[in-house]
Amino acid sequence: MKSHYRAVVIGGGVVGASVLYHLAKMGWKDVCLIERNILTAGSSWHAAGGFHALNADPNIASLQAYTIDLLSEIEKESGQSVGMHMTGGMTLAGTPDRWEWLQSAYRTFQSIGIEDVHLITPKEAQEKCPIMSTHGILGGMWADREGYVDTTGTVHAYAGAAKKHGAEIVEHSRVLELNQTATGWEVVTEKGTIQTEHVVNAAGLWAKQVGRMAGIELPVSPLNHHYLISDTIPELEQLDFEIPLTVDLEGFTYIRQDQKGMLMGIYEVDHQHWMMDGAPWEYGFELQQEDTDRIERELTLGFERYPALQNVGVKTWVNGAFTFSPDGNPLVGPVRGKKGYWCACAVMAGFLQGGGVGKSLAEWMIHGEPEADVFGMDVARYGDYAQNKRFIKETTGQFYTRRFVMTYPNEQLPAGRPLKMAPAYSDMSAAGCRWGASWGLEVPLYFAPDAGFTENPTLKRSNAHEIVAAECKAVREAVGLLDISGFSRFEVSGPGAEKWLDRIMASKLPAPGRARLAPMLSEEGRLKGDLTVFNWGDGTWWIMGSYYLREWHMRWFEAHMDAGVTLRDIGDATVGFSLSGPNSRKVIEQLTDGPVGELPFMGCGSFDIGLYRCKVGRLSVTGELGYEIHCSAADHIGLRKALLEAGAAHGIREVGFNALLSLRLEKSFGIWSKEFTQGYTAGQTGMDRWIDWNKDFVGKTAALAERDGNGPAQKLVTLEIAAQDADASGFEPVWKDGKRVGFVTSGGFGHTLGKSLAMAMVDQDRCAPGTDLSVHVVGIECKARVIAASPYDPEGKAMRG
Repeated sequence: MKSHYRAVVIGGGVVGASVLYHLAKMGWKDVCLIERNILTAGSSWHAAGGFHALNADPNIASLQAYTIDLLSEIEKESGQSVGMHMTGGMTLAGTPDRWEWLQSAYRTFQSIGIEDVHLITPKEAQEKCPIMSTHGILGGMWADREGYVDTTGTVHAYAGAAKKHGAEIVEHSRVLELNQTATGWEVVTEKGTIQTEHVVNAAGLWAKQVGRMAGIELPVSPLNHHYLISDTIPELEQLDFEIPLTVDLEGFTYIRQDQKGMLMGIYEVDHQHWMMDGAPWEYGFELQQEDTDRIERELTLGFERYPALQNVGVKTWVNGAFTFSPDGNPLVGPVRGKKGYWCACAVMAGFLQGGGVGKSLAEWMIHGEPEADVFGMDVARYGDYAQNKRFIKETTGQFYTRRFVMTYPNEQLPAGRPLKMAPAYSDMSAAGCRWGASWGLEVPLYFAPDAGFTENPTLKRSNAHEIVAAECKAVREAVGLLDISGFSRFEVSGPGAEKWLDRIMASKLPAPGRARLAPMLSEEGRLKGDLTVFNWGDGTWWIMGSYYLREWHMRWFEAHMDAGVTLRDIGDATVGFSLSGPNSRKVIEQLTDGPVGELPFMGCGSFDIGLYRCKVGRLSVTGELGYEIHCSAADHIGLRKALLEAGAAHGIREVGFNALLSLRLEKSFGIWSKEFTQGYTAGQTGMDRWIDWNKDFVGKTAALAERDGNGPAQKLVTLEIAAQDADASGFEPVWKDGKRVGFVTSGGFGHTLGKSLAMAMVDQDRCAPGTDLSVHVVGIECKARVIAASPYDPEGKAMRG
C-alpha cells in the first residue's frame, strides 16, 4: 500500500470492484481499493446473482444491459470464471392490469433498443419451466439475456481485471477516518494513512458509517432478504436444459436453478430493517436466522407456483441484508460541498447494476460527466430532508414491500408523507386538493369537488379525467389559481453576479425588469437546465426551475462558481401562486394600485398585492395570459385568500399540476425529466432557439459543433394520437412502416382540443408536420400524426395579450 493515490475506493464488493476496474481501464492507473475484510465480505457473497432486463427507469435498464455485456468481457480479461448461466428469463403477469403493464413495458424496451425481448403465452412459459404451475398466469415477457452468475467469482473477475490494468487492492484494512484536506482526502486505515484526491464510498452495508466519516448522512438502510435453496428436484434431473430465471410478480418470488435444485427468493410484504446505522464492523460472512413465520404467505404462494418444491427439503436458507435507498435505485455521484467525495452505494442489485454504476461513475470522475443520463441514481436527487431516519425507514420499507407490487402512474404512495407542506396546505386540503409529492414537498394535483372522491389507480385515463378537464376549461375561459411553491428559486447577487450568470447561461440575460428563458449546458453541450432568469433591476437576480432539481442544480452552480457572487437557495422561504387565463389581469389589478397591468410579456417587478409585498412576473406555462406571484412563506395563506376573493367575480378556480401538464402539451412546452434531460442537447430539444451565439458560455464549443455539423439525429415533435381510453406517458416507441423512428418523451390528453397528444423524439427525416406514424399506448398500437408545434393558439396571442 502506497501513501498516495489518485483515487481510493472503499469497499470490496461487486460495486467497489467494478468502480476500480472502470477507473483503471479508462486510464487512472494510480487507484486503490481498500477492504476491511476480504473481497465479497458483505452482501456480495450471499447475493442470488441474478441479472435481468426489467427496470422502471429506461436509462437504468440500458446500464443493466451494459452490465450483462460486460460480464463475459471481464471473465476474458481476468481469466477468472464468472460462472455465467445465460438461461434466459421470464417475468410473469397474473392480473389483467399487470398483463397490460407488461405489454407496455415490452414496448418500452423496444424504444431503448433492447431487442431480445418478446411476449409469451402461459403455454410457452410452461414449456420453458416445466416444473411451474401456470394457474392464473395471463402471459409473460421473455428476455434472452437473463440468468445468473457466481457472485464470488464475478467480484474476483472485476478485481483481477482491475489489477491487470494497474489498480491495487488492499484487504484486511478497515478505514478508520476520512479527513478533508486542501487537495482532497486523508484516508486513515488500519495499515496506515493515505492521501488521495478522490474517495469513493462503495461500502455497501457500511455506507452509512463511511458517509458519516465525511459528515454526510446518506439515505440508505439495510433490509433483510430471504431466499432458499432446495434439495435436488427429480423433475429437474430429467430435463436436458436449465430452467430460466423466473419472476412471479403476483407471487412475490423469483427463482432460478441451482445445480439440480432450485433457488427461490422472496420480497415479502412484511419487511424487516436491519442495523439502520450500518452493519457492525466485524460482520461479514454471517447471516440472520430465517424467519419463516414472517414470510409464510409469500412462501406458500411460491410452493403453489412450483409444486415440485413441496416434495423436497430445503438445503439452505439465506437471510441476509442488502442496502436500499428510498426509491430502490443506487446513490451515485459527487456530494455537494465535499469535493472529491463520490458515492457508489445503495446498489441493491449489484450484480445487475454494478457494471453500469462503475462505468458511469468512472466517466464522471475522469471526464466530468457520465455518458448516460443517470439522474435516476444520482445522489443529488435527494436533499437534506432525506437524512431523517424515520423518512428513510418508511420509504425504504415501502420500496421493499412493493418490489413486486403493481404501482400505477397515477398512484400516490404514503411513505414519508406529508413531509414538507406549503403554508396554505390545510386550507387547500379543505378545498378538495389531492396531493402529490416532489422532493419531499406536497404539490397540488387537482381539486376534487366531492369530499368523498377517490381516484382509482389505473394505467389508463382515471376517474379524475373530468375534474382535470374542468380545471383546464377554467384556465382557458376564465382564470385558474395554482400554488407554485413547488418551483425552485435561487437568488443571485453580488458584484460578479451578472458576469457569472452570463457565463453559465447559454441565452442572453434579461434587461432590468424582465425575465427570460435560459438553457444551461454542460461542457459537452448537453442540457443542465431549462431555467427562467429574472432581473429584478436592483442588482438581484433569480433563477427558477424544477423544485426536485434543487440539490442537483446547487451542486452544478457551486462547482462553476465565480468570485464576487452570492448564491442562496430561497426555495423554502419563498412560495407563491400563479394566475392564468383571460381574466387573470382583472383579478390581479383588483388587488394593487401599482401598474401591474402595464407589465409586458416576460416583464417582472415588485408590487403590493392586497396586504402583501410580492414579486410578480408576467409569464405562464399554460399558454394563457398569466402572472406568477411570489411571496414569503408567512404571506402564503393570506395571499391565497385575497386572490380567491378578488377572483370570485371572474370565474376563478383552483387548479393543480395535472391540468398544467395538459395545458402545456397543447402549447408543445417541454418539461424537465421528459423533453429536457441531461441526455439531450439544445439542438435536439429546440432549446437552441434561446441560445445567444454571440457570447461565450459553458458548452458553446460543443453546441456550435452540433449547430454547424449535420445536426442531431432526432428532434422533438408534437404528435396527435388516435388513442381511445389511454394516453402515452413516456418511452413508448414511435413507428413508421414497421421501423422504429423515435420514442415518446411525454403525453396526455389535451382537454381544450379534445385530443390525445404527445411529444416525441423522432428521426429528422420523419419530423415534418403531416407525417403519419404510429405509437404503442399501454401496449396497443395507435395511429399518430406529426402536427405543427403549439396546436393551441400557435401564434401565442393569448399568452402575450
